[in-house]
This record gives sequence, C-alpha cells and structure tokens, in this order.
Amino acid sequence: MKGEHKPATHPDKSSRMVPVTLMFIVLCGFSFYLGGIFNSGGDNIFGKNSISADLSQKKLSPKSTISSSLEIKPSVFPECGLDYQDYTPCTDPKRWRKYGNYRLSFMERHCPPMFERKECLVPPPKGYKIPIRWPKSRDECWYRNVPYDWINSQKSNQNWLRKEGEKFLFPGGGTMFPKGVGAYVDLMEELIPGMKDGSVRTAIDTGCGVASWGGDLLDRGILTLSIAPRDNHEAQIQFALERGVPAMLGIISTQRLPFPANSFDMAHCSRCLIPWTEFGGIYLMEVHRILRPGGFWVLSGPPVNYENRWRGWNTTVEEQKGDFNKLKKLLGAMCFKLYNKKDDIAVWQKTADTSCYDKLKTPTESLPALCDDGTDPDEAWYTPLRTCVSAPGPDAGKLSLKSTPKWPHRLTRPPVRAPPVPGSSSLKHDGSKWMARMKHYRKLLPAIGTDQIRNVMDMNTLYGGFAAALVNAPVWVMNVVSSYGPRSLGAIYDRGLIGSYHDWCEAFSSYPRTYDLLHVDGLFTAESHRCEMKHVLLEMDRLLRPQGHAIVRESKYFVDAVVTLAKGMRWDCNVHDTEYKVENEKVLVCRKKLWYSNSAPRL
Repeated sequence: MKGEHKPATHPDKSSRMVPVTLMFIVLCGFSFYLGGIFNSGGDNIFGKNSISADLSQKKLSPKSTISSSLEIKPSVFPECGLDYQDYTPCTDPKRWRKYGNYRLSFMERHCPPMFERKECLVPPPKGYKIPIRWPKSRDECWYRNVPYDWINSQKSNQNWLRKEGEKFLFPGGGTMFPKGVGAYVDLMEELIPGMKDGSVRTAIDTGCGVASWGGDLLDRGILTLSIAPRDNHEAQIQFALERGVPAMLGIISTQRLPFPANSFDMAHCSRCLIPWTEFGGIYLMEVHRILRPGGFWVLSGPPVNYENRWRGWNTTVEEQKGDFNKLKKLLGAMCFKLYNKKDDIAVWQKTADTSCYDKLKTPTESLPALCDDGTDPDEAWYTPLRTCVSAPGPDAGKLSLKSTPKWPHRLTRPPVRAPPVPGSSSLKHDGSKWMARMKHYRKLLPAIGTDQIRNVMDMNTLYGGFAAALVNAPVWVMNVVSSYGPRSLGAIYDRGLIGSYHDWCEAFSSYPRTYDLLHVDGLFTAESHRCEMKHVLLEMDRLLRPQGHAIVRESKYFVDAVVTLAKGMRWDCNVHDTEYKVENEKVLVCRKKLWYSNSAPRL
C-alpha cells in the first residue's frame, strides 16, 4: 500500500510499550470500576463474579453496561387456561404416566424441559377471594380458593375438614386423633418434655394431611414443615398453605428430601402409610439423615398399639405384633432407642452417642451398612436415596439436641454450621444489617407485620437474616438456599428456622397462590447466567397470592428489567432507594393484581 514503509509508521519497540502499558492500566481500572458498580450491594452469597459472566455471555459493550440498565422488550404474558389453576410444573399429574411406579417415584419432582415451559399467567379459580387472615385462617378458608371435595367426602368421619356454606372448616381432627389435635399433642408433650421448654424447635411432618398437627404446634413455639405429595388426597399442601401453616410438596421415595443432614429436632408420621421397614429400611434411613442427634421420631398408627387397634387395620394381631417387633429391631440397629410409648403414640430418639455406629462398620443381615466416605450426608438436591446410614460427623456432639441452645436463644447464637463465605459478615453484624433493612422495608411496605401478610418466602438467603428480623411478626418464612450456592441451610436450621434447597431455574414445590410476600436479594445478579429472568418472574407470579407483594433488592441494572417484565404480569411496581441510598442498588416493591380469567376451562 502507498506509504506503507514510511519510517514514521514504525516506531521503535520501546516507544510502543508506553501506549500499550497505558491501555493495560486503563482497562484494569475500568474492569475494577465495573466490578464496583455491579457488586456494590455486598453480601452476594453466590460470588461476586457471576455478573461478569452474564455480561460476557450477553456480549454487551462497555458503553452499554455504564447505562446501568438491561434492555428488555415490553411484553404482555397471556393467561393460562382455567385447567391450570392448580398447576405445579414439577409435580404435574398430567405427566406422571411418563415415569415409573417404583416406590411412587412418579410423584417426585420431574420438571418439564425448557421447550415445554409455560409462559403464561396462572389464573385463580372462579370465585376466588382474598384469603381469610391469620389466625382465623387456621380454622377456616374459602371453599372457592381450594375447591376440592375429595378429602371432605372421603375423610369426613376423621374430622379433617368439613364444608359449611362458602367455607371449609378445620376442626383439628385426624386419622389418629379423632378427639382433636390439641389432645393428641398434649399426650405427645407428656412423652417428650423437651417440647415444652424450647429444646424442640423444628419439626417435619411426613404425609401431613391438612397440617393440623403443624398448625397446633405453632402456638407451642415449635415450627413445623409439613410435607405431602400430590396424590388422590387432592391438594393437602394447598389446604395447609391456605390456612397459613408452613408446608411444601414432598415425598420420601427415591430421592433425598431437599434438606441437609441433622436439620430437624423432631419428625412425625401419623398413619402416613409409608412402608418404613420395606426396601431395606431406606425411608427410615432418610429420616435418620435429616434428624438431629438426640432428636425424636414420633409414630402413631400401625403397628403402634396393635393390641387394641389391629381389628381396624384389616390384619391379624400376630401380623401387627410381628411388624412392630421388626420396626423396633430396625430402629435399634440404626441407633434409635425407644424413648417412650403410650396409647397410639410411640417415640424413638436418635442417639447422640457416636460409638453406637461402630457396629455398622461391619454390616450383617440384621445390621444396615454405614454410608461410605464418598456419600455426603448434606447433599440433598436430586440426590438418590441409598440403603445406608449416614455416619455422624465430627460436629455431631455440637449438633446434638442437648448441645443446641433452647429456643429462642438459638436464633442469635452463632450456628455450628456457619459456612465460610467470602465477604460475608458475622452473625451479629448480619443481624444488625437485617434489622436496618427491615425497618426500611416496613416504611416502603406497611403491610409487613399486619394480618395482610402471613406466608413469606426469602428466595435466596444466607443465614436467614430476613426471617430472623421478622421473628416477632405474625408470619412464617420459608428460607430458600440455592442448590448452587454456599451450603448455609444447616446454619439456618441451627438457628431454629426452616427452609429448603432449590434451583430457581426450576419451579418451586408448591401450589399456585400460596405466598403473601416474596423477598429477593441479589438473585438475578447471582443466577442470570443460568436462569432466564422471565421464567423466574413467572414462577414468582405463580407462587404469589393475588394482591400479594414482592420485594426485589437488586442492582439498577436488573431492577429496570424487572419493572418492564412485571408490567406484562399485571404487577404494580415502585422503585425506591435502599436504606443507605446506595447509588447502584435499588429496592423494588411490587404488588400482584387480582384478576379473573374470561376463558372457559378446557376439558
């Protein structure tokens, strides 16, 4: 080319180093500046580099990132058909035939592939009303909100619930407590004195019915997570959540429950029909895994009290006696001891003595095996059950029920299992931070602390600080820890709170319209490189009750995009400063409108 070899176009090597060095310094400084913008919120529990991965994936220019907004085209999401009013994407009965019947595995989580995901708004049932407020809701709910009659017609003799006019009433009955759940729990407290002094704080109820047991325990200072699958009982969990009682869809089948080891102080089964001694005792091994050392397993129903009950169980007294002896033998081999027994209730305690497990190092026909070193007892997201007993870890003594502070002191004591999270603060500082944030939230959303909000979910927590700041409010909080984040859920249970592992690229294990308030703190910043924002927001819309609220705390980069998508979901949103007016972080407060579908149900 003309002029190609002019000396002026070829400076010497040393002269070229100056602009190159300057350019390198400028680029490094600019990268540091961007990092400050997108991570100014702090306390991002998923790591501070996730946003940079998202930006590189979207191939945004540096100029576009400075604008502090994500360009999202406005869109209006259509309504789903009325036959989707109780849609649970990952536990959809319409898809059950695709999966096997072995150990009822078809009732477990089976999420639809991406190309089958519904991008529509789930409608409420015809005649839906704003739920009855807590605490009145514990005893009654609107029939049209949960319009299912199967339990009412099939379980009427057991007093689970009854329909009167426009309402379902919950008398507090159950299969094994026909005299009412209060008398049933009174007897249980006689058998387990720790239920009355704050020693027992967290509990799980498997096969919970309409969660009357968990509802009664709330007044006794015990926080119970009730679980049941979608089955022919028709919306047990939806009834529980409509009542304002903690619950989620779940089944002990072929996969572990989404909780870490040593979570619950007590586990309960009242004629839940789980075949505890079958398949090598694999279901009891899962109870053993999630139960804290020194914790209690409570069973009522077959084969307990077989001497007086066997006639009603379509069996013989000899068979029931054999089943009870088999159960006692299996539990003894798994380091449980029969703690107490009276009438229809039997209580076993998981030993805190680690020497008990030495015998399991050499399994026999009568002794189960210890899980090997490659089996992590805390791994609990799509993790298959195994016929082995999880050995107690080095912190077993500290995690035992005897060593755990009594409620409410355990809420503010440093948890044994606080994970080392880069950039995270001490529990004391974390508590102060959340008290300041909650004070600010109450100004932005005065409904917090009133009867307008009962069921709350913190969608991506670390230590449960949001829940701890609400401990004196008439709410319960589902603390969700990312299956891809630091394993802090054990610390949350150590504090006497409840929660679950979850991946927000999928639907949560709950019915539609089951939460009054959803709280998001940096979720989109952390997970935008994996999960599409509109799918997360549509799942939030599915979970929210009409006129429910969402608090989204994010960098402004994502807040503007959330506002755009929220309009298409019929949400009203307002953007606010944070409590300390951090420039690049905002708090978005949204409310879901109540609307009714004009479409006819598809048959």
